[in-house]
Amino acid sequence: MNDGTVLKLEQVVAGYGPSEVLRSIDLEVNKGETVCLLGSNAAGKSTTLRTILGMVRTRSGSVTLRGEAIQGLTTPEIVAKGITMVPENRRLFSKMSVRENLEIGANLRKDKAEIIEDIDRMFGLFPRLKERVTQRAGTLSGGEQQMLAIGRALMARPSVLLMDEPSMGLAPILVEQVFETIQEINGQGVTIFLVEQNANVALSIADRGYVLQTGRIVMHDTAENLLANPELSKAYLGELEG
Repeated sequence: MNDGTVLKLEQVVAGYGPSEVLRSIDLEVNKGETVCLLGSNAAGKSTTLRTILGMVRTRSGSVTLRGEAIQGLTTPEIVAKGITMVPENRRLFSKMSVRENLEIGANLRKDKAEIIEDIDRMFGLFPRLKERVTQRAGTLSGGEQQMLAIGRALMARPSVLLMDEPSMGLAPILVEQVFETIQEINGQGVTIFLVEQNANVALSIADRGYVLQTGRIVMHDTAENLLANPELSKAYLGELEG
């Protein structure tokens, strides 16, 4: 589905201190798509997401959301415009309950009645969370924590959902469940841009993919073509398993 570009990075250079991590990044995500950013450790994948969200400042280049430049805005300002992220390692408030974590995801919203409706919607999407509504987040299993992290992000009602390594630390059967949920969320109209080391599972649900190597985009194609590309499996990500 392509109803126009929602998120676009043009010639983005960014990094930490004197270190330059992203080197002239160009990528775009169209409305309704699921797009994945693939690459090995330290390629710059998480830095790309953090740059989009304003956690890392661009040194040059532009980041636009629906044609509006957002580089230079604070993270809360960017979230208020419709982008939010499911962070790597979930980063839940471990001593707070499932419900309290979901409520924090809506902390920029004022529509209290609709927030309550959305919490019920999250329980419909993740029935396991409803069973554990009063339980502390830190006592949940890894799969349940990932569900809660996704639910918390969705409570902001994003038009674009960023996801950082959603399969990390999960058993294969849970990875499958999480990616089925990602497909369901995308089917409800949320545009998704995800960073993932597990190329096979990411490309199985994505429309398109980019491959990042040492801060540069070295490959971009449809998910189908990337899965079939022997260069991808051998040169950048190790052999893909069928």
